[in-house]
Amino acid sequence: MTKIDIIQDVYEKLGFSKKDAARIVESMFDIMKEKLANGEKIKISGFGNFIVKGKKARRGRNPRTGSEIEISARRVLTFKSSQVLRRALNEEKG
Repeated sequence: MTKIDIIQDVYEKLGFSKKDAARIVESMFDIMKEKLANGEKIKISGFGNFIVKGKKARRGRNPRTGSEIEISARRVLTFKSSQVLRRALNEEKG
């Protein structure tokens, strides 16, 4: 699914114009990016949690050459699905 698919679904299901549906979806993603960039957690009930975690710098290996390299510290985004979403994903398809 792409952002265009989401916009199309909002347009079809909620009856907004395509232009308004695109603005709504873009605004939602902009808000989520802003909050995550500030280190805030996003919890969507019935869907899951988006959490930014910090990783320390560490030593690693280049898989191609086998030489040691320094992997820099960075922030990573993790997602943990809710029980509701997990159940929906694992339901038997009739």
